[in-house]
Amino acid sequence: MFGKPSGYHALPQRDSVFQSNPGLYVSAENFIQYSHAGHSFDYIPKITENDFTDRSQGWMSWMCHRIVIFLVFLFTFITFPVSGWFVLKVVPNYERIVVFRLGRIRPPKGPGVVLVLPFIDLWQKVDLRTRAFNIPPCKVTTKDGGVISVGADIQFRIWNPVMSVVAVQDLNTSTRLTAQNAMTHNLIKKSLREIQMEKNRLGEKLGVEINDKTRPWGLEVDRVELTLESVLKPPDDSFSGPLIMPPSIPGLEGLSGPIQQLAMHFLGNGSSSETSHSKGDSVSMVNEKVPTTPLAEARLSADELLSAVELLLSEKLVSQVGACFQFHIALRDGTHKTYFLDLSKGAGRAGHGMPDQNPDVVFQMTEEDLLAMFEGTLRPFGAYTSGQLKLHGDLKTAMKLEEVIKVMRQQ
Repeated sequence: MFGKPSGYHALPQRDSVFQSNPGLYVSAENFIQYSHAGHSFDYIPKITENDFTDRSQGWMSWMCHRIVIFLVFLFTFITFPVSGWFVLKVVPNYERIVVFRLGRIRPPKGPGVVLVLPFIDLWQKVDLRTRAFNIPPCKVTTKDGGVISVGADIQFRIWNPVMSVVAVQDLNTSTRLTAQNAMTHNLIKKSLREIQMEKNRLGEKLGVEINDKTRPWGLEVDRVELTLESVLKPPDDSFSGPLIMPPSIPGLEGLSGPIQQLAMHFLGNGSSSETSHSKGDSVSMVNEKVPTTPLAEARLSADELLSAVELLLSEKLVSQVGACFQFHIALRDGTHKTYFLDLSKGAGRAGHGMPDQNPDVVFQMTEEDLLAMFEGTLRPFGAYTSGQLKLHGDLKTAMKLEEVIKVMRQQ
């Protein structure tokens, strides 16, 4: 219980490569250690060989060390069982105790009942269970000029309790900063399309890069999942074509390329469509068509459409949508106008200019496309995937606009 080797091997840093048993949770086949000579871990005596004997002491220091330990052991024995309430600690299977005896590191103790000497032992519990934290959404400028709000969910665990205490002062903060810097550094090298289509692969690559920096701290990252919150600014037209969001259907997130586009087309809308082909050799996303209504025969203006929508607002529609929309519309004469449709409270409101509150979704489109959506000849999701509709905000909330379109078409 007191002198038994713990089975932990610390992971030092850098340079020469050799195989070793890494610890409790790390696979020996996939684990590489680095020599740390001359670096900050030299104060740990032969930690890579699971040897905690400190041979840097002089004989006088060693003698004083032994005498003090003997006296404390004797005092504990004489005052037992009273001292037992203070020196015996119960350690569960998922924890270890890291002990500094007279300031010098000892092998980790546990699980079970362990002895911690009074006065001369400074100890700290380390939890070996898997933990998780999230990187809050932050703005990242992609390679093609787009601006996105992206975060990440990260799961990690400690495989070496000694290094997690000795190598870094604040393990949680250091890990968060390392993960956030690695995520930003990787994403600025990718285009928006690559981030959307290869989100899972980028998460795996990011996990490997974070592991390279955190394993010397006794910490191993198990899983990294990127979360793309919203597209704040679309990429420059010179770099990429229309944006394609990954399908929101569970189980299809890993698809890429043409397969993903087909999944969005057939499963994203659940209705028949007609394919529209562009000129030349390029291929564009389909605009989903439905039978036209009498409203399509009389082409309204954006102002007339706003007046018609305002007459249809009701508390029932507000309960179905529960969101505030803002529209930046490019009119036929080349000018731009801003409209809002507030369906978040009361019976709803619609009008020109900015809403009273921050909008949940901001749409940007031409007047022709806006009228086509409300006439039923162009679906919002089809307009978005084909690049005719650009939005800032949550895509799921944006698609609630179809509830307003349904009410409009029923009139």
